[in-house]
Amino acid sequence: MTRFSTDSLARTTTLRQLQILVAVARHGGYTRAAEALHLTQPTVSMQVKKLSEAIGMPLFEQSGKTLQLTPAGRKTLDASRDILDRLELLGGEISSLTGEVKGELRIAVVTTAKYFMPHLLGVFVQRYPDVEPRLLVTNREKVLERLEDARDDLLIMGKVPDELEVEATPFLDNDLVVIAPPGHRLAKKRAIPLKKLLAERVLLREPGSGTRLAMDKLFSQNDLILEPYMELGSIEAIKQAVMAGLGISVMSAHNLRLELDSGKICILDVKGFPLRRHWFAVHASNRKLSLVAQTFLDFIRDEGSAILHD
Repeated sequence: MTRFSTDSLARTTTLRQLQILVAVARHGGYTRAAEALHLTQPTVSMQVKKLSEAIGMPLFEQSGKTLQLTPAGRKTLDASRDILDRLELLGGEISSLTGEVKGELRIAVVTTAKYFMPHLLGVFVQRYPDVEPRLLVTNREKVLERLEDARDDLLIMGKVPDELEVEATPFLDNDLVVIAPPGHRLAKKRAIPLKKLLAERVLLREPGSGTRLAMDKLFSQNDLILEPYMELGSIEAIKQAVMAGLGISVMSAHNLRLELDSGKICILDVKGFPLRRHWFAVHASNRKLSLVAQTFLDFIRDEGSAILHD
């Protein structure tokens, strides 16, 4: 390979190569990166090779069936993200000179936020029709990965990570309630002691989810150990299981509108509930928001609750 030269690197490196490098690192291989970028696998491989030649060192090394970044690759990846983020920010700054709210808005949300975020986006896009929303729904672990990699403008979650430097804006109440099928023996009881739930078949999300973390913390604070009857990977699966009489559960009241209105699920009156929490819009502290992202953040903070209650 050629020796590293700043002048040579500036002359030979393209933005597309930087985008491809980021995609290969994200997906762990050429094939999946090619699919995500709608390119052929040889094209992706060739562009990474050209960038490696310009750097003067290999950027990836094979580790089993996946590619791993070399030390030079990690440095190049960090620089690539910085350059691409700065260009994206420039686009937003240019738009802000005209005062027009337009362009791409990338939002990633934890699974339980999928019940309300499309409604907020719908109203926002009606108001600003030139905005192009990109909404990704995934689990908390993936959301945190995307936050670290700065892949999105805003991330919506119920628990702000302590381990990352972020700015978090609360914009919506997130009350957790205990739910059961309407005919459950506790359905008409009042002020049910928390300890009573230990005798029930409790259905919970997997460890690591925001709701599960809140439940584990509540029981621990009351010197109780909750052993779930079943662990299910989605809110929909838990709701179906509750309606089928398999047990009781805990989830955000925002996820239950249809089931409560139709009488298929009821809320139990348990001491300590509802658990008062909030939904947060989060972004990295060192990341300046584009005009579109800042406008959306202001919108959900000032109007989100009223829109959803209406």
